[in-house]
Amino acid sequence: MTEAVVPAQDRRVYIDKQSPAAYKALLATAEAVHDVAAEAGLERPLVELLNIRVSQLNTCAFCLDLHTRTALRAGETPQRIAVLPAWRDTVLFDARERAALALAEATTHPADAGAQHTAYEAARAVLSDAEISAVIWVAITMNAFNRVSVLSKHPVRPPATTRSA
Repeated sequence: MTEAVVPAQDRRVYIDKQSPAAYKALLATAEAVHDVAAEAGLERPLVELLNIRVSQLNTCAFCLDLHTRTALRAGETPQRIAVLPAWRDTVLFDARERAALALAEATTHPADAGAQHTAYEAARAVLSDAEISAVIWVAITMNAFNRVSVLSKHPVRPPATTRSA
């Protein structure tokens, strides 16, 4: 498989490489959010589901690839990842996960005040204050990484070793 040659006018600046100090600060924020999520009791598979769902909404191929692999390593199932875009239409997610997913979506689309209010009220019913804060911080941070990757057009490359047909 050969990579397509991208015309100079279509190449993007990898802003993480162009401005490493700013990207390093974003990485430090992500590490702090990871700690906040763990302290709040959010399990790693749930955090990764939130990262995937936010990345789906933002159509960030790079982050979808990365966090799907991370979620699988953390013990999430392929089935739940596959149906995540339709999480409201399946019984595979419990009330706590549903509340977290709705809150992450509302954080990603804050202009929808009605959905934000509904999601927050549902979260208040099943999540602690620490969990609500952690979910919102996870979504905020993932949204930031999505912007970096989408605007930089970070590529998704095939695995180094692929099977022949």
